[in-house]
Parts: sequence; structure tokens; C-alpha cells
Amino acid sequence: MNSSNRFFDDIGKMMTSAAGVAKGVRDEAETAVRGQAERWLSEMDLVTREEFDAVREMAIKARAENTALKARLDALEGKDGRDTATVDKDDDADGDDATSS
Repeated sequence: MNSSNRFFDDIGKMMTSAAGVAKGVRDEAETAVRGQAERWLSEMDLVTREEFDAVREMAIKARAENTALKARLDALEGKDGRDTATVDKDDDADGDDATSS
């Protein structure tokens, strides 16, 4: 009976050893995959979330400013009742433009 206990003890030790080796292999593989993924992502020249958010805010402000300027331009063009195309034609009609000799 003593020899059978020793046999099972040896099997148990071997299994524990194998589990430790398997965990070590798993950890090494995980580290290698993580390192490769980090290299791959760094080569892709991706932007960070902070950079993306900053540029997004700039675009929102620019769009709002553009809308305000367009409204102001529309209001200015509407004041004298003429649009810019009409103004250009009227200016050229008097013959005082720079291209006339």
C-alpha cells in the first residue's frame, strides 16, 4: 500500500509540475503576442482618443463660426437688396474697371 501512495504522490507532483510549465508557456506566449500587437499598433500611426477629441472640438467650433459668418454675410447682402453677383455686374457695367483701356 505504501508503494501505491508513493506512485500517486509522484503522479501528483508530475501533474503539478506540468501545470506550472504550461502556465509558464502560456505567460510567455501572451507576452509575445502582446508585444507583437503593440509593435503593430505603433506602426499604424493611430491617434489617441485625446487628440481625436481635441480635433473634433476644433471642427465643431469652426462649423459654428462658419454658420455665424454665413448668417452675417447673408444679412449684409440683404441690406442693400443686391447680391454679390449683381454687384459685380453693376461695377463692370460702368466701364471704370481696370481691364478697360
